[in-house]
Amino acid sequence: MTGRFDPNEADRRWQARWAEEACFAADSDSDKPKTYVLEMFPYPSGRLHVGHARNYTMGDVLARYRRMQGHEVLHPMGWDAFGMPAENAAMERGIHPGTWTRSNIAAMREQLKRLGFALDWSRELATCDPAYYGHEQALFLDLFEAGLVYRKESEVNWDPVDMTVLANEQVIDGRGWRSGAPVERRKLAQWFLKITDFADDLLEGLKTLDQWPEKVRVMQENWIGKSRGLQFRFRLTEPVGGTEDVEVFTTRPDTIFGASFVAVAADHPIARSLAATDAKAAEFVAECKAGGTSAAEIETAEKKGYATGLEVVHPLDPEWRLPVYIANFVLMDYGTGAIFGVPGHDHRDFEFATQYDLPIQRVVAASSELASEPIGEEAACSPGIAVNSRFLDGLTTTQAAAEIIRRAEAAGWGHGTVQYRLRDWGVSRQRYWGTPIPIIRCPSCGPVPVPRDQLPVVLPEDVSFDSPGNPLDRHPSWKHVKCPACGGAAMRETDTFDTFVDSSWYFIRFASQPTDAPFDRAEAEKWLPVAQYIGGVEHAILHLLYARFWTRALQRLGKLDMAEPFNGLFTQGMVTHETYRAGDGSWLSPDEVKRDGDDWVHIEDGHPVIAGRVEKMSKSKRNVIDSDTIVQRYGADAARWFLLSDSPPERDLEWSEGGIEGASRFVQRVWKLANSTGTDDGEDAALGRKLHRTISGVSDAIEALQFNKAVAQLYELASTIEKARPSATRADAIRTLVLLIAPMAPHLAEECWFVLGREGLVANAPWPSFDPAMLVDDQVTLAVQVNGKLRDTVTAPRGLDRAAAEALALSSENVRRQLAGAAPRKIIVVPDRLVNIVA
Repeated sequence: MTGRFDPNEADRRWQARWAEEACFAADSDSDKPKTYVLEMFPYPSGRLHVGHARNYTMGDVLARYRRMQGHEVLHPMGWDAFGMPAENAAMERGIHPGTWTRSNIAAMREQLKRLGFALDWSRELATCDPAYYGHEQALFLDLFEAGLVYRKESEVNWDPVDMTVLANEQVIDGRGWRSGAPVERRKLAQWFLKITDFADDLLEGLKTLDQWPEKVRVMQENWIGKSRGLQFRFRLTEPVGGTEDVEVFTTRPDTIFGASFVAVAADHPIARSLAATDAKAAEFVAECKAGGTSAAEIETAEKKGYATGLEVVHPLDPEWRLPVYIANFVLMDYGTGAIFGVPGHDHRDFEFATQYDLPIQRVVAASSELASEPIGEEAACSPGIAVNSRFLDGLTTTQAAAEIIRRAEAAGWGHGTVQYRLRDWGVSRQRYWGTPIPIIRCPSCGPVPVPRDQLPVVLPEDVSFDSPGNPLDRHPSWKHVKCPACGGAAMRETDTFDTFVDSSWYFIRFASQPTDAPFDRAEAEKWLPVAQYIGGVEHAILHLLYARFWTRALQRLGKLDMAEPFNGLFTQGMVTHETYRAGDGSWLSPDEVKRDGDDWVHIEDGHPVIAGRVEKMSKSKRNVIDSDTIVQRYGADAARWFLLSDSPPERDLEWSEGGIEGASRFVQRVWKLANSTGTDDGEDAALGRKLHRTISGVSDAIEALQFNKAVAQLYELASTIEKARPSATRADAIRTLVLLIAPMAPHLAEECWFVLGREGLVANAPWPSFDPAMLVDDQVTLAVQVNGKLRDTVTAPRGLDRAAAEALALSSENVRRQLAGAAPRKIIVVPDRLVNIVA
């Protein structure tokens, strides 16, 4: 077979062959060592771009490599199919969210298959399928019965136009991302999972995850936010609405003598009492509730307060009074809903105190001599020595904190305690396209679980999106049911689950899929935990934390015997592309623009185009490259090769036409080599050593997920083979090259394997082995010095004896010229490295 490699024909042929032979179906009963490789499953948004493809290509290389090593590999694919985008599409396009979602799944499935991924499609799942979410409802009821579920009122971001709760990420500049309406802070009854019950265990577990990126472990540790400190009370000089004191928590009790104010949340009992009789207080509380609830938004927003006119007594000085404010940066759901402000040593308090002309006192310094140094343009947050703090002066930050806690406990106005930043997981969402929460609300019995023989609770199909809000609330019949406990009239819960619930256990369902249970423990544990999990760092906190919690909860219930779901984690970089804007500011896609000299123009009308920053590929900015376009033009293997080759996998990769064209040329080079094997029986020792070193190096690189290094070594091997004379070694090197590229360019490898007359599929072939002895070079380069200065280098056999090394060095023309006939006074030999001649 000669001529150019035709990727489109080869891709289709070998994908059909793999499917026909069910090559990638995982056998749970196999006695081979098992490896579970998983990429974070995609949201079916419509089209797969090359940014998605990079993620799945990395997992595919590892899965194929492990199969060639003799492992039984589970490498599944599914769809994170619930969520607001489908509901928004329904409103915008007038179609059902399920129709939109399933159509996208079909399109993206074909795109994934077109890239030739070694996926076990027999295990495919979609979270919007009742066969999946019915089991999720059963697991929720297990948690409910175990006391890990409860319902309470909680503050949420509320869009008053769309009439729905918004995630923090959906609040942009204080407005709903879709409606543009100012977001309100509203209290709603929400369902919660008790993730805080596992806070310490989740923290401790991070220490065992030595195959996770350090940055991800730190992010999770900070999110859990375990802090030791002092919880204590400030006594109000006058009670308010029955409240006599203000309780606060601080991690810096050593700064208590730097206090200049106390602030409470807009929903604090004190604020509510004042708002009932003070119109200005009520107005400020309403303003606070119009702001978002995200920590990031509160941190960056202007710090505002309302002076209540109330005062509290400092617990260490009965004559010292502090003013009480209602503040927009204090939330009732965090800590006690109140704080005491130490502006000299907290950035947020400093900003507030500066705004309202409150005292800013230094009570911590690097040394006692700096006690009188004023606080500068920003708070001094570092630990140090207590100053201006009466009996604490001279103590370190740690010592001072311990002393304050001791005195507070002795006097009864406070106690040392541990708190967490982590809050229980609110899983309620006021929308249609999600898993129905399997609870019935009875006016007599309260929340009652749906009987298990009535699961799944299936979403009704006949819903309307003509009006804002949750269609389940408006459905004429779906929500009306009899109470399973008393038989009286009751209502289904119309909230649906946060989609993070769907993704918190999907990896278990991939491993075991009985029809009558969420999973079979024995079968699931054959595969779990996941050996290698791959996905974006944007999921480093919530998804991974929730999955770790869910696994621990199932362990507590005796359903699994493991705590950590993912042994190895890799967070890949993004694929980026330049952005383009038309003159009216609208975004243009890369296929709508072209170069005109040094400028860009719109292909359609020739008008100038503004080229913007190189950014992560995203639909909103239209700077995406559709994977089908690339595969059609260059073939699946060229696309895969480029995505692996041009950048370390943890870093961003900028898409370039030059890069994909270079990958395409390499595909043709390998094809040409496969068609050029000679008949010479001779050996080539140098090529043999290069071959064995490449096998070793590529193996090590794949093991370390350093795919770009593996590709670089394969480029080198191909170049060496191209330059080598025909020999048996060269023919063996070509066959081995085909095996080595198989995980990265599987279609090309299969086609070459066939051309070489090899039996079976490369997908089923063993990974090549190497001879460790061949990794050691039998020649070395000796540095030759005269009086300590390098004068020459010479090639010598490894292990050359002293006398022979001296003779070789003295035979150098450069050395003889330096010696000018003089006899050496001394010769120093460092075996296999150096000969220094002292003249």
